[in-house]
Amino acid sequence: MEQESTVDLYLPEVCIANILSRTSARDACRFSVVSSVFQFVVNSDSVWERFLPSDYQQILSSSVSPFPFVFSSKKELYFHLCDNPVLIDNGTKTFALDKCSGKKCYMIGAKELSICAIYNPMGWIWQSSSESRFSEVVESRMLGRLEVSGRMETQLLSPNTTYVAYLVIKFTDSASGFDYTLAKVSVKLASNGGGEREMRVVSLKPVGRQKRQLELVHRRIADFLRRLRPPDAADQQLPPPQYPQVPRERGDGWFEIELGEFFNEKGEDGDVEMSLMEINVRGHKCGLIIQGIELRPKKVE
Repeated sequence: MEQESTVDLYLPEVCIANILSRTSARDACRFSVVSSVFQFVVNSDSVWERFLPSDYQQILSSSVSPFPFVFSSKKELYFHLCDNPVLIDNGTKTFALDKCSGKKCYMIGAKELSICAIYNPMGWIWQSSSESRFSEVVESRMLGRLEVSGRMETQLLSPNTTYVAYLVIKFTDSASGFDYTLAKVSVKLASNGGGEREMRVVSLKPVGRQKRQLELVHRRIADFLRRLRPPDAADQQLPPPQYPQVPRERGDGWFEIELGEFFNEKGEDGDVEMSLMEINVRGHKCGLIIQGIELRPKKVE
């Protein structure tokens, strides 16, 4: 209690505000329990103005519809942008904030992506979706090869930040042709002279069919290797085999495939290009729905 009284008495509020504004939104909320003065300062606009991107007003001015909300504080605005992505740039992108860091998050809608055979009505069909951030998503019908790529200006992203790019998708109940579809994913910066970052292989097997089949494969491999061992060999547990990454469920009803990551230093690297390219074309595929490519700050463990 004595420490709390000392802080209340001798540390000016403007100093507390200046200190807190140099931390993060998460840390500021934690400091609010230190004392009544800290709680008052943490809720002040002077603190939360620093947590908002310096160009947030310019970004919101490009909203598809005039930003309709009146907020009682900058703190309220901050958390609204964390939980409610704003549709911007004529409906081609959404903008949001990462709740912990305040870094910018963007999603590039399917309309803004380069998709192989997108103008072939036999390959793809555009349709509205109440579950999407955008007015339309695209669904594969009788698709041969799957190739998707997108670009983003690094100057629009938060500086000194490692970003991860994700392809945001889902499958219809009648999706077919993806059980054995493999694709290579990559992310590259224009400043690298077109040089590729590390590429990885991913699987597009619809979620729900994966776990049982992977467990079966692992069990068969383990049985096979066990038979190859000498009879007197020590019984050691085999490490699980490395499988291609599969779509991961999000909290919004969609799934995502990680395309790769990159470090945005000062936003002077030109564009960042993200892509997914099928490498083992097998017949026709239908029932894949693409919402877009999302760029989010990499979470710090």
